[in-house]
Amino acid sequence: MDNQLLVSLTEKHGSPLYVYDAEKISSQYNRIITAFSAVKNLKLNYAVKANSNISILKLFKKLNSGIDTVSIQELQLGLEAGFSPEDIIFTPNGVSLQEIEQAAKLGVQINIDNISILEQFGSLYPTTPVCVRINPHIMAGGNRKISVGHIDSKFGISVHQVPHIKRVVENTGMLINGIHMHTGSDILDIDVFLAATEILFNTANEFENLDFIDFGSGFKVPYKEGDISTNIEELGEKLTKRFNLFCKEYGKELTLMFEPGKFLVSEAGKFLAHVNVVKQTTSTVFASIDSGFNHLGRPMMYDSYHHIQNISNPNGRERYYSVVGYICETDTFGSNRRISEIKEGDVLSFNNAGAYCFSMASNYNSRYRPAEVLIYNGKDYLIRKQEIFDDLLKNQVLIDLD
Repeated sequence: MDNQLLVSLTEKHGSPLYVYDAEKISSQYNRIITAFSAVKNLKLNYAVKANSNISILKLFKKLNSGIDTVSIQELQLGLEAGFSPEDIIFTPNGVSLQEIEQAAKLGVQINIDNISILEQFGSLYPTTPVCVRINPHIMAGGNRKISVGHIDSKFGISVHQVPHIKRVVENTGMLINGIHMHTGSDILDIDVFLAATEILFNTANEFENLDFIDFGSGFKVPYKEGDISTNIEELGEKLTKRFNLFCKEYGKELTLMFEPGKFLVSEAGKFLAHVNVVKQTTSTVFASIDSGFNHLGRPMMYDSYHHIQNISNPNGRERYYSVVGYICETDTFGSNRRISEIKEGDVLSFNNAGAYCFSMASNYNSRYRPAEVLIYNGKDYLIRKQEIFDDLLKNQVLIDLD
């Protein structure tokens, strides 16, 4: 996206602002499709939690994607966006049986990740097909806060508990139609991920009536120049060969599923903010922007890196800055960053802002959540209005204390 265009969008829609590039989203989606083109039945289910704006969901519907949802509200958003129930998989963690029942009644694919709920659900709804989420006990990459397939993770049923799963199936007569895993974000080593897939293939052999195997996602995207990312093409070549062989041995053409989120939308997003104050201290130059971790929480939550550019002065002399927000506690986006000289009023652009950014935004400090814009076919569309004061009061109930 052109710098001048981005600056003009802040003038048009206000600041801070999220901007997404539909062309980049489409190219990332098609990159996976191409990498696994030799698989007869391939299904991508976009992970809604990465960015749940309904216009983004409609874009994935247009791309022929399914969706992966982790809450009943995400599921309902998917239905609102036009997805058919059969194109939705429901993969919650730690929710009540009642929420899973509600999802099942809507006709979506249920994915269960603990034996207690599996047994209760199977006893009540033995004819409703269920996918089982397996924990392969594999650390595939990324920091521990975003890795969910290791032995201490709350997610999934341990691969060592497969005999228990089979006992539940035998006692309830329920149908297991899918096997699933998700190792977490930022897969660094394809061979480690492939080792986890072998665990899933071995588990799949324990069930006779499967329709699909869901390998989750967690494909890594680059965050800065020279950064490593998951080699989708190499993974596609290796996993396709193994999957096709497995289907032949299993005696049935299964569907290979993935549920990418960050890989599809992260690089498509920019977060734009104006500089309020440039502050020189005895040791640091701070660039304070008109936003904070209430709008972009990833750096403070799990030390994520977002490349920062001064798009108002892209060719200026580079200096070192710590870019901070306006929240009244430590609120740092980047320390000691080399950025083109910053003046008050300049617009800074944060890369990789398409995933887990607006979806994690809040009204902390009673600040408004920002607007969102989608660039589609060369035109900018406002897809969420910036909040106003009335939005802060909308669901509050004023009581008479006299």
